[in-house]
Amino acid sequence: MKKSPTLSLLEAPHWHDYELLDSGDGLKLERFGAYVFVRPEVQAMWRKSLTEKDWDSAHAVFQSTNEESGGHWLLKKKIPERWEMEYSLALRKGMRAIRFWAMTTPGRHLGVFPEVASHWDFMADSVQRANHPVKILNLFGYTGLASLSAAAAGAEVTHVDASKKSVGWARENQVLSELEDKPIRWIVDDALKFAQRESRRGSKYDGIILDPPKFGRGPKGEVWEVYKSLPQLLDACAAILSDHPLFLIVTIYAVKASAIHVGQVVESMMEKYKGQVDSGELVTREKSGGRLLSQAVFARWQSE
Repeated sequence: MKKSPTLSLLEAPHWHDYELLDSGDGLKLERFGAYVFVRPEVQAMWRKSLTEKDWDSAHAVFQSTNEESGGHWLLKKKIPERWEMEYSLALRKGMRAIRFWAMTTPGRHLGVFPEVASHWDFMADSVQRANHPVKILNLFGYTGLASLSAAAAGAEVTHVDASKKSVGWARENQVLSELEDKPIRWIVDDALKFAQRESRRGSKYDGIILDPPKFGRGPKGEVWEVYKSLPQLLDACAAILSDHPLFLIVTIYAVKASAIHVGQVVESMMEKYKGQVDSGELVTREKSGGRLLSQAVFARWQSE
């Protein structure tokens, strides 16, 4: 009989440019660099800890509509079109700054998901522990911060995203991080179709990062729905793993998914390899009251 899975709560401890200042009443108050924002957060069911004066000092508030991720930003103070932020990546020779541009977007996001940074440190450590050249595939790569972290640790990276704008943003982050000399392929494509083509080409990867949206469209109108599409994508990814992979990371947002279920899917996918699966929630700790806010569920496999 298999052991019951244990669940982990992962925090990202090396942030200086990001803070969750407070949360409550369906909202969260966050600092991105020098600027403070209010964004919706349905899971913040408790009362706010800070005063209304503290919340009113935000530079901008995202006002939602009834549509999925719909809404607009209400600017209360002047902010630049974009501003520089950085994350201190933990490498074996010390900390390495990953720099990137942040900005407000129509979909309430600002170019970074701070809670995912715990995966960046995990990837960097896995790459550095390997005694051979490492190839990493980052699907749904967004603005490239996971790709830059893996490259900074010494990996050869293939970054795939369906959004041409996001890939362009990621390349600008590469320049800002002074990582232009690192081997990164930037590709605008549908994640599933790319993985399937890589399988036909016989390509292999030592690590794969999956950070899929709940719903999305590829560059040619391909429809992505996480519950329907993820199993097929995992099958495609299984076909392009090397004989001795280092890791597989799956992070899922904005769905009623259980970390137990995601962990079991990954465990089944990786059962022929020697390693272990960790699953749980990516969380951010409030500065105000110390409460943990769950941001996503994850499962990641690591070789022995």
